[in-house]
Amino acid sequence: MKSADEHTPSKARILCVEDDLNLQKSLSFILWREGYEVFCAQTGEEALELARGEKPDLILLDLMLPGIDGFKVCSILKKDPNTSEILVIMVTAKKRMEDIVAGLKDYGDDYVTKPFEPQVLLARIRALLRRRLLSSGAQKTILEIDGLVINRSAYEVLAGGRKIGLTKTEFDILALLAGKPNQVFTRSRILDNVREDGYPITERVVDYHLTGLRKKLGKAKRYIQTVRGVGYKFNVGEDP
Repeated sequence: MKSADEHTPSKARILCVEDDLNLQKSLSFILWREGYEVFCAQTGEEALELARGEKPDLILLDLMLPGIDGFKVCSILKKDPNTSEILVIMVTAKKRMEDIVAGLKDYGDDYVTKPFEPQVLLARIRALLRRRLLSSGAQKTILEIDGLVINRSAYEVLAGGRKIGLTKTEFDILALLAGKPNQVFTRSRILDNVREDGYPITERVVDYHLTGLRKKLGKAKRYIQTVRGVGYKFNVGEDP
């Protein structure tokens, strides 16, 4: 089975999880017409089974499902090393900000509210798959971005040729964000990636570390953007 990064966007495998059969059929046809390989599920339990068996590149996940709801499905998949890299777009009628934040907090990669225009949904799918391809080198030892050099093995950061002294936590946060450019990370997700066993830190401490990191990066701080009400991202090639 190929990894998600090996699939081009037009040949990606997509799991459509929707309990409304009419909408499921419509989405399946739209995706198939775009060249995607499509699998379908109506319940959370079916979604988990197909995700584990087929390892799709991306999941369109309805939140209001019979049985296990979409929030739980996403949380289970993202905590499982075998399925954690699957991209998830949550598709739902929920429009409140707290629902959006909750969806992203449980590791959803994007969020689309119903009703939606098919072309808008397809654009969001293409954007996520393109982002995955662009970040396929995320685990390279050295990341170079417009004068900013992040050396993972040496725990060293250079900005404009100048060495930047960072704490381990600041470095880990920077490497995490820069490793997946333009992807939004909630505070809790950042914590999951940088927290050490036995070292209790809260979500607000993430803000403290980001403030310190920005000060040390100087002009390069422009890459780190706050996404209001959600978290942070390393912005590359997008309007601020």
